[in-house]
Amino acid sequence: MIKNLKLLLILSFFAAAQVYPQVNFVNAFPNLTFTLPLFLTHSGDGTNRIFVVQQRGIIKVFPNDSMTTNVQNFIDLSNIVSSSGNERGLLGLAFHPNYSSNRYFFVYYTRQSDGALRISRFTTESGNPNKADSLSELNMLTIAHPTYTNHNGGCLMFSTDGYLYIGTGDGGSGGDPNNNAQNLNVLLGKILRIDINTPSGGNNYSIPPSNPFATGGGAPEIFAVGMRNPWRFSRDPVTGTIYCGDVGQDAVEEVDTLSVGKNYGWRCYEGNSVFNSAGCQPISAYTFPIATYANSGSDISITGGYVYRGSRVPWLVGRYIYADYGSRKVWKLLLSGGVVSDNSVFANAPQGVPSFGIDQNNELYIVGSSGTIFKFQDALIGVNGNSTQLPAGFSLEQNYPNPFNPATNIFYNVGTSASVNITVYDMTGKEVTVLLNEYKPAGRFSVEWNASNMPSGVYFYRMTIDGSQSVEKKMVLVK
Repeated sequence: MIKNLKLLLILSFFAAAQVYPQVNFVNAFPNLTFTLPLFLTHSGDGTNRIFVVQQRGIIKVFPNDSMTTNVQNFIDLSNIVSSSGNERGLLGLAFHPNYSSNRYFFVYYTRQSDGALRISRFTTESGNPNKADSLSELNMLTIAHPTYTNHNGGCLMFSTDGYLYIGTGDGGSGGDPNNNAQNLNVLLGKILRIDINTPSGGNNYSIPPSNPFATGGGAPEIFAVGMRNPWRFSRDPVTGTIYCGDVGQDAVEEVDTLSVGKNYGWRCYEGNSVFNSAGCQPISAYTFPIATYANSGSDISITGGYVYRGSRVPWLVGRYIYADYGSRKVWKLLLSGGVVSDNSVFANAPQGVPSFGIDQNNELYIVGSSGTIFKFQDALIGVNGNSTQLPAGFSLEQNYPNPFNPATNIFYNVGTSASVNITVYDMTGKEVTVLLNEYKPAGRFSVEWNASNMPSGVYFYRMTIDGSQSVEKKMVLVK
């Protein structure tokens, strides 16, 4: 208990002193740019490739290599996709859980002829993993959409149950004029769930038996109701919680956690506030957001993200990361035991944020509205303010364990023979100890710091190569 209290005090001080670690948004693929990118994902087959969905109908594929120039058109659907209006287009992509063997992937787009919502399966060409067959379309669902061009939804996701989850908007305009989101017989304004592995009843899918209306009372494809425009949702691979950013009307943007059979309130409620009470049920019938923020000024549209489970930014692990498209603010939200204990802005993205994405290592990316893909990188807090990037092949890893007591190991990589110095500093920038100062051959090494004679607190360790280029990381000693 005492140790935990000390850790909380240390981290509280760290935040209060405004030196809590931040992130840098680094151009992940500086040799590549994209046209109206809306989503990024990977294929789940261990090939470490990145797929970027472009709104006008093209999906790009390339190796997950920061210096790559090898980008190809995975599929071009521009001849069947409508991108009229700001919100129509090729909107979503999900790879089948067994993609490595069946080569199936699913897309969500607005149909060119009439703006209807289409969820279809396509197949990658045999023998060419970077090329899909644009003529292999097998339609799963076609959902009629009003003539309004907005609120099309667009998110697709497979969960561990093997079912395909689909997020649809309420049909557009403002205020859901047809009350689609609360109409249990309409597929608009919903989260849908279908079994795409078992065709049934003349459809290319069947209904999961645990869907709330699988046996009647509403459209059987429905998983949850009362959504306005659930643009992006995702599942935390550790807890299983599904987080959704549902775009608000004019007052409130919201984060929901999705569960089967729940009603999330729109158009009766916008966030936690009554919007249109006509024909609504008692308040107990609705499930309210776990977090909201005001739609005002430049905050105009929430972009749902992911719970961070990567390794580049250790202090973000377990936090749900989301953003606002207009203001570019990026939030971190910690949900534990059903309680939100942290929900705060920690950065501003370099461009508008239509979407986040993850690679096969669960590292997080921002899809920039101006065509750049950014990766998250732990900011280096310089004790002397002059840290520079290490040469290629050299790197400094996060110490382990961290927090620690009384000793921790620091691993580092040496690309070619060089003089290596590793020094520890305290919060004021004062040198504490020199752990290493010697000539090292190429290889991976570690050095231990035994801090048994040091007080609890935050420390920095710096690796310097040949007396010039250096990099730093933080660590926390708790006694």
